Amino acid sequence: MKQIISAAILSVGIALGGFFIFRGIDNFAKKDRVVTVKGLAEREVMADKVIWPLSFKEVGNDMQLLCNEVEHKQQMVIDFLKQNGISDDEIIVSAPSIYDRKAQQWSDNNVAQRYQTSVTITVSSTHVETVMACMKKQAELLKKGVAIQADDYSSSTQFLYTHLAELKPEMVEQATANARATAVKFAEDADCKLGSLVTASQGSFSITEDATTPHIKNIRVVTNVTYNLK
Repeated sequence: MKQIISAAILSVGIALGGFFIFRGIDNFAKKDRVVTVKGLAEREVMADKVIWPLSFKEVGNDMQLLCNEVEHKQQMVIDFLKQNGISDDEIIVSAPSIYDRKAQQWSDNNVAQRYQTSVTITVSSTHVETVMACMKKQAELLKKGVAIQADDYSSSTQFLYTHLAELKPEMVEQATANARATAVKFAEDADCKLGSLVTASQGSFSITEDATTPHIKNIRVVTNVTYNLK
């Protein structure tokens, strides 16, 4: 009798062991059934701030005359800006820099003009369209004898977008929705159903522009999302 009971207990143990092994293998296989997709959101926006430096140079041998000429042309630039809709609080006038060519160790003492001064007047404004319209009229300054420099980094105009934080929530939501739509389609094609969310990560936002239209910004974000499949 004891042998029969022992055999029965052993049989039940083997059966339960087999059941749990099967469930473990099945759960292990299901755990690996996931899909990872990317979701993209893009937005084209207009720059909401512009920084426009206007630089010019003057040379001469008489420091006082040179300073007078610089002040005169500096005022011409300021008047030009105001006449084209730029306000006083949008104009920043930097102190001129003076370069004495003969004071340098390796200078050529035969230089025709001893002193060179550089002046920069910067427009910093949120009225981007007004500034752009003014930029198109720079030739008026040239006609008056003010040659605005445009051949170095310090003279390059910057167009900025400063409200990215306001767009982030909506764009992340859109990118995540696009990722889920892709995952649903994948699940349908694989003849299964989309399960719960496993992981989600937001890529960094990028702001790019075309060289010909720097005032138009393209904002882009990519999310990476992983779902279970069942």
